[in-house]
Amino acid sequence: MTKDNDKTMKFDVDKEEHNKVRDTVASVYNALKEKGYNPINQIVGYIISGDPTYITSHKNARSLISKVERDEILEELVKEYLKTL
Repeated sequence: MTKDNDKTMKFDVDKEEHNKVRDTVASVYNALKEKGYNPINQIVGYIISGDPTYITSHKNARSLISKVERDEILEELVKEYLKTL
């Protein structure tokens, strides 16, 4: 009989990072939408320019998105898009 604490747990960094990016983009998207902005245009503007003023400060969205690297956001967006093909 094996004890539960004898099992090795696997920590998936990629999955954790994916969830962080996904949750951040979703929160920012919702904050932009609530403020009446076109969230797609604003997020694209931010990714291309790096200018945080494309993102509203409503619901702390600007601060949230600045904690994630732009290339990580772009990578996750491309991965998700390619899954639909």
